[in-house]
Amino acid sequence: MADAAQVIEQQDEQTPPQDDQKQAQDVELSEAADTENTTQSTSIDVLLDLNVPVTAVIDKVEISIQRLLQLGPGSVLRLRKTVDAPIDLYLKDVKFATATVVVIDDTFAVRIKEILNPGATAATQKN
Repeated sequence: MADAAQVIEQQDEQTPPQDDQKQAQDVELSEAADTENTTQSTSIDVLLDLNVPVTAVIDKVEISIQRLLQLGPGSVLRLRKTVDAPIDLYLKDVKFATATVVVIDDTFAVRIKEILNPGATAATQKN
């Protein structure tokens, strides 16, 4: 314990007193080596292999908390969209397309109806 106190005293003697203001110090940075771009297709190929989440939204409905608490197995929430109305496709939280719901081998799927232009997707964020 006495050794620890002695070390702290030695550190205090070596450390100059500090003001409330921090002092700026000059730093010399080495210049980054100029590397030539390897083929751009290689870096894009890495991105092309990434999986991204796509969400298909049929419709949204608002219900009261009371109604929510009454829901149970067999409860039905009625949506406003008709069966043949297009649904919205989102990439993350950005709407990028509309589609129709289809069934393939007893599994739901979507058929792309329209790909939205980038300007329209920025204005149509998922709520």
